Amino acid sequence: MTALLAAGYSGNAWIDWSWVSDHTTEISTRLREHVVLALLALLYGLLIALPLGILASRKRRLLAPILGITGALYTIPSLAAFAFLLPFTGLSRDTALIPLTAYSLLILVRNIVTGLDGVPPEVVDAARGMGYSAPRQLVQIELPLAVPAIIAGIRIAAVTLIGLVPVAALIGQGGLGAMMLDGFQRAFRTPITVAGVLVIALAIVTDAVLLLLQRLLTPWARRSRVAA
Repeated sequence: MTALLAAGYSGNAWIDWSWVSDHTTEISTRLREHVVLALLALLYGLLIALPLGILASRKRRLLAPILGITGALYTIPSLAAFAFLLPFTGLSRDTALIPLTAYSLLILVRNIVTGLDGVPPEVVDAARGMGYSAPRQLVQIELPLAVPAIIAGIRIAAVTLIGLVPVAALIGQGGLGAMMLDGFQRAFRTPITVAGVLVIALAIVTDAVLLLLQRLLTPWARRSRVAA
């Protein structure tokens, strides 16, 4: 705190704009680290959840076990996951990414299954009648029609991950959580406030972008609403 006062910063103010102007490079670096961690966890989650969701939709007896396992992973506290992984992966990015990816699976798998289950049976029957193979039917008919539910799951998972990434600062993986941790350690509010505002703003912007992407990918849904 003495160092902060000597530098002309106020530790009691919720936000000290002079500190912000002096640390723009650090703020942008931490924001970039935050985005990369959340994006990688989401991409890895999708790579795992998509085949699991398709499998659960096709083999209904596997639905309960898959949801049970992904649900159990979702309930593991971050600190417990870090403690378990540290002997194997050390203070690396993998130690943060593995739990973050696991937290996204339940949301993504559930929405993929919901989307595939929502495809009208008559559309599936028509595709079969036209000679579509099972893989072609899945790629060209079912997955496109399931896009709204799948992207809804991606939106929830993305916002959830953005909110969870700050915990990765506890194992030295940066992100906006590193600014929060620094602020708590020095009893200096400004880094905490700036990081908190950026996390909220990032979640809102991400959700809006994904919603726009959903509308671009499903023009038929807009036409259906207009016709109704």
